[in-house]
Amino acid sequence: MDNSPIIVWIRRELRLADQPALAAAAATGAPVLPVFVLDEAAPWPLGAASRWWLRHSLARLSEAIAAIGGRLLLLRGDPVLSITALAAETGATQALWTRRSEPAERRRELDLAEGLAAIGIVGRGTEPDLLFPPERLRNGGGHAYQVFGPFWRAAQALPPPPPPLPAPTRLPAPARMPDGLTLESLGLAPEPGRFPRLAEAWLPGEAGAESRLATFLADGLDLYASRRDQPGVDGTSRLSPHLAFGEISPRRLWHAVAARTEAGGQDAFLRQLGWREFSQALLAAHPDLPERPLRGEFAAFPWAPRPEHLAAWRSGRTGFPIVDAGMRQLAALGWMHNRVRMIVGSFLVKDLLAPWTRGEEWFWDNLVDADLAANAASWQWIAGCGADAAPYFRVFNPVLQGEKFDPRGRYVRQWVPELSGLPDLFIHRPWDAPPLTLAEARISLGRDYPAPIVDHGDARRRALAAYHQVRRAV
Repeated sequence: MDNSPIIVWIRRELRLADQPALAAAAATGAPVLPVFVLDEAAPWPLGAASRWWLRHSLARLSEAIAAIGGRLLLLRGDPVLSITALAAETGATQALWTRRSEPAERRRELDLAEGLAAIGIVGRGTEPDLLFPPERLRNGGGHAYQVFGPFWRAAQALPPPPPPLPAPTRLPAPARMPDGLTLESLGLAPEPGRFPRLAEAWLPGEAGAESRLATFLADGLDLYASRRDQPGVDGTSRLSPHLAFGEISPRRLWHAVAARTEAGGQDAFLRQLGWREFSQALLAAHPDLPERPLRGEFAAFPWAPRPEHLAAWRSGRTGFPIVDAGMRQLAALGWMHNRVRMIVGSFLVKDLLAPWTRGEEWFWDNLVDADLAANAASWQWIAGCGADAAPYFRVFNPVLQGEKFDPRGRYVRQWVPELSGLPDLFIHRPWDAPPLTLAEARISLGRDYPAPIVDHGDARRRALAAYHQVRRAV
């Protein structure tokens, strides 16, 4: 019997169940060599929060693979060179991987297939971690959709996603394992003191993803549509980091939620999975999406960021409570409620006239659910320069947004505790509180909590003037 192994290159598919590349390798009965290669020289290397998540997810995956007889090999370097050398060293018959949408990853896949072919080894990618085949989602002209509505209608007209594959029950390791690295030697832990509450907020890994899904199906899905925009309640699934790292597949989520036909939030949740698909399709069609606006006129937009404003935004000291609450939640949990992401994004690009790429970079470094396609598409959406974007002249008023979506101030009181003594009427506009009310709440504006760093009305007028300047130049 041939004991040559099959290499499975793992990137953001950190799970056993519904992992087509792993399932295909296991089905052959040959030894399987799963390998993860940390590439520090990638165009978008992992941010600090994602590195924390990856560290714990790799630990859980390694344990799960060991439990069924295998071993996860950890390497560092160029994945193409590392896996080609590994294939030659082990006498592998083939290498498998899950195809991805990111431009750099697609180039790597082609380079790896060519490098393996040069030494007589077959390398191929299995279907991507998507619900629907990307090539089936094209408009009448054969191009990628630029508007979500038609995209989602076209997706819903396709056959439903295939059911998820079961996890392999056995994954035999090669008789001789190549030398690899220890998890600790990858240096994925963040600097001391950063993200102080990640460990209490999250349970990375496939088991954590399944646990979170079970909780959401039992307690959250029925009310998802009505509560998902309220940051002060636990109304979202919080599955996004598990999905971003492939600890659970979109097919698993689709079928688990679609089966709950009586649930009120079913359509709303599946639509959010659709937005993930839309973002992936945009990145595949526009490889420069993370760096360049889809609407060309925004390349000349007269951004005017001020360093002190950027620092205040990052640290949650803008003087606008809903903005500061969101940025402080991000700093503590590596995650921010989706509605608040839109509010803080609008504030950055429109009130502060900072380029959307500044926000994209900050989120990339600080989000545990950082995903290149979703991050780029979302920031372009809020900046008004992307596909199906919010019009630039739609400038979120942070006070009105707070009063609408956090009317009792529960979210602000949780993350901006110095304002917790204010009554609901003033929790989103402390500068309007009478002096006696501020005194009773033990707040001195400018000392205990900053005064607003900009006047929202003036900032809105500046943003619209800049926008019209660009429009006139087209």
